[in-house]
Amino acid sequence: MNQARDRRKSGNPAIRAAAERQAAAGGEPRITWRNWVGGARLRTLPLAIAPVAAGAGIAHMVRGFSLTLTLLALAVAVFLQIGVNYANDYSDGIRGTDEFRVGPARLTGSGLVNPKKVLALALVFFGLAAAAGLVAVVLSGRWWFLALGVIAIIAAWFYTGGKRPYGYAGLGEVMVFIFFGMVATVGTVYLQTDVQTQEMWFTGAGVGLFAVAVLVVNNIRDIPTDTLAGKRTLSVRIGDRASRVLYSACVILPFVVPALFGFANPGMILVWLVMLVVLPCVLITWFAKTPRELILVLQLTSLAALAYGVLVGVAFAF
Repeated sequence: MNQARDRRKSGNPAIRAAAERQAAAGGEPRITWRNWVGGARLRTLPLAIAPVAAGAGIAHMVRGFSLTLTLLALAVAVFLQIGVNYANDYSDGIRGTDEFRVGPARLTGSGLVNPKKVLALALVFFGLAAAAGLVAVVLSGRWWFLALGVIAIIAAWFYTGGKRPYGYAGLGEVMVFIFFGMVATVGTVYLQTDVQTQEMWFTGAGVGLFAVAVLVVNNIRDIPTDTLAGKRTLSVRIGDRASRVLYSACVILPFVVPALFGFANPGMILVWLVMLVVLPCVLITWFAKTPRELILVLQLTSLAALAYGVLVGVAFAF
């Protein structure tokens, strides 16, 4: 009960209000493993896996593939993504941003968990990402990756953390494109080989655009609540209609890759199957009127991104 009393004394309106509701409902809530798993936002993990899969395929194409280094790159990407998700939960929660959101309750914003515990878990996953990255650097001898790793962790934190988070200034999409597209894809290739190919740059852009699309559709859903919370995402800045146009472009443009490289890599024909998911998503996005419809698009786009990354990687590899 002491923890609930401390939360009710919190200066954060969202946490205080949530704690008061819990107290009125019967006191301290029960925290289960489902709460913690929910905080990890596992539905976002395909965005971490896709660029590594694509990069590994390109590394195999140039005969530089290493299963060990690929798995380490995957560990870095997944641990970093989970760390970002917990860090966002913490930062948005203590700012009071989640007071206005629609959807599953967040750990911090709902008052379910002491914010310090959420922060500690975020730091644990950042640490795991750093450890996996360090092993990859030692095995590959690519010591300059240490600087890249530090930059990635800093970027992950300041997405919603710090005094001036760039996610609140409409720059989230730019950083997602850079780190979940270009850096993750090209980095996976460079970790395994010194060969430079145009394929990795085009593919990195394609995967990155899918990651941007997921963020855009998420932000379209949150335009009303983000506006109330003072969170100036790109979608808040450019508006609903322009955001829907941006989403459509982000899921269509990646197919420039199979169009460009399909003649030399016949397996690229399979990548076009992802259009069977993408086109319905575009239609739903244009006519969606409820958050539930946009959540469906978000989930399907995330799976489409994974399928795209894996199929492009396979096409390049074989």
